[in-house]
Amino acid sequence: MQDRPTTPEALEAVRDFLAQELLPSLSDPRRRYHLQIALNVLRIVEREAEGEDARLRAEYAALRDLLGLPPAAPPEDPAALRQAVLEANRTLCARIRQGDADAGSWRQRVVAHVEASVEAKLAVNNPAVLAAFRAEAAAGSQGAS
Repeated sequence: MQDRPTTPEALEAVRDFLAQELLPSLSDPRRRYHLQIALNVLRIVEREAEGEDARLRAEYAALRDLLGLPPAAPPEDPAALRQAVLEANRTLCARIRQGDADAGSWRQRVVAHVEASVEAKLAVNNPAVLAAFRAEAAAGSQGAS
């Protein structure tokens, strides 16, 4: 897209139309269910589009650090950046499968990285579940005091 609407604005307009105009007119429960799924996918895509570059750059830097690679500027091209993050994650997975994260301080760093990655992905895919998880964890830590 060029200027206006921006991609997030266009997604929001489509989502609003479907939710406010189409959904109320559907009486077939199966079609309503499928439309609700489509609306949820649109919400995820909206959240993903917002800040994707920053999230990928942060993940790229975190993975390089975790894997012991020297700091490097992330690729400027979005597709190349996604590919670099994917490759670094594949390297991390291979090292985990080899047993490199079975014990020791690197294991602790891997666990912390995976926890942070899951939280970042959940913030995009289902922020309500992440909020509930954080509230439960906070309540649990207060009860342990």
